[in-house]
Amino acid sequence: MKSIQKSSAILTFFILIFGLLTINVSAQSHKSKIDALLKKYKEYEQFNGSVLVADQGNLIINGGYGMANMEWGIDNDADTKHRLGSITKQFTSMLIMLLVEEGKLDLSVPITTYLTDYPKTTGDKITIHHLLTHSSGIPNYTSFPNFFNEKSRNPYEVDVFIKEFSDMALEFEPGSTYKYSNSGYFLLGAIAEKVTGNTYEQELDDRIFTPLKMANTGFDHHATILKKRATGYQKNGSNYSNSDYLDMSIPYAAGSLYSTADDLYIWDKSLSEGLLLSEENYKIMMTGYIKAWGGSYAYGWGVRNVYSEKKKDSVMEYSHGGGINGFNTLITRVPAEKNVVILLNNTGGAPLNEITVAINAILDDKPYDLPKMSLADALLETFNDDGIDKGMAQYDELKNHNEYNLDEGQMNRAGYSLLQSGKVKEAIALFTINVQEFPESSNPYDSLAEAYLADGQKDLALKNYKKAFEMDPKNENAKKIIDELEANK
Repeated sequence: MKSIQKSSAILTFFILIFGLLTINVSAQSHKSKIDALLKKYKEYEQFNGSVLVADQGNLIINGGYGMANMEWGIDNDADTKHRLGSITKQFTSMLIMLLVEEGKLDLSVPITTYLTDYPKTTGDKITIHHLLTHSSGIPNYTSFPNFFNEKSRNPYEVDVFIKEFSDMALEFEPGSTYKYSNSGYFLLGAIAEKVTGNTYEQELDDRIFTPLKMANTGFDHHATILKKRATGYQKNGSNYSNSDYLDMSIPYAAGSLYSTADDLYIWDKSLSEGLLLSEENYKIMMTGYIKAWGGSYAYGWGVRNVYSEKKKDSVMEYSHGGGINGFNTLITRVPAEKNVVILLNNTGGAPLNEITVAINAILDDKPYDLPKMSLADALLETFNDDGIDKGMAQYDELKNHNEYNLDEGQMNRAGYSLLQSGKVKEAIALFTINVQEFPESSNPYDSLAEAYLADGQKDLALKNYKKAFEMDPKNENAKKIIDELEANK
């Protein structure tokens, strides 16, 4: 009997060793494939930043690609500090839920309960729940005409900046639909300050960052000397420039934070382990309430059901991106798989959703797409250096080329790069291509209209603004310009 038990124990031991070796080989294979994928994105200048990937609780990738600072040749790494943009919103949401848990806030009462100076005609209809779910109807201040040119560089006190949008009419009845609004999250920071008597920044430090030992996360003040802070760049074809200045009092509770891939991994694990909130309030925070993003929107998170190859069942995926001058970011979590993908890019405009899809396909041993070169970047360079005729010839040559990808957003950015550099005719040509390639999207028409207006071709500007507004009736800027153009006929 002892011999049989001994043999069984030895067999079990070797099975365990074999299993661990198999897992290790699989993890190494995944690591090499993801690394090769990210290097290809870097080669094509479509990603430059920090990456962390964990799967089934195992850290697969944790490092950097490209430069944190191009002037000094300093590499990105896992502890490089990047501006988060709207990933900030999940920290704002957690702060609000911690105050709810302490009985200091009620999700269902009007915001005028806490912001007593806010106009009651609209404020009495809006609850904190509406702010958290982008269903308040408050116009989004970052979408205001000329916002970035006229407002974004100036420092504002919180109460003063609220007046920039508080008197505006609501875009819809609160709770009736979803429309992304940084204004709503700005108000959440103000509410937290009102009920605690502390600054938004201090409350985050005291309630979230210090308890979780997230020592490399905080409110990004321009004047602060911050070690290992990445510089934000914007890409124009194959060239880079420093991103436009943005005073960080403007994004505030909607997008003012910086962090690292390492710290966001701590954040991910704290959510999975329920370290800050009770189970009941965590469920309230992470439940999807209103249709958005191909799923629904919770409090600071997009939520959707996805099929898990590992579980052979549907599981919940939680994600949120961010975009702020010179940076774009994305965190995607599948807690049931102990899976998280964190992408922090400091050249703006990287296809982070596309990269995340490919990474998760690799982790599931499924086919995935390698990146292609950007046709928009190639066209921008040619239109800029060699003119319209050669640019159009290059477009005809490369548009069906398998190694190039034509992306609507990249084309739009390329067109604006030409427009802002004074090459209006070239911008019109590039925007026209974008309209032809993406005729079912409103934004290319809007951009083409702006270029025509800059060129003095008011009839064509009006025609395209009307098309943009017809396709997107919420485009208030288009409606305003249409009214102005028709009034001056």
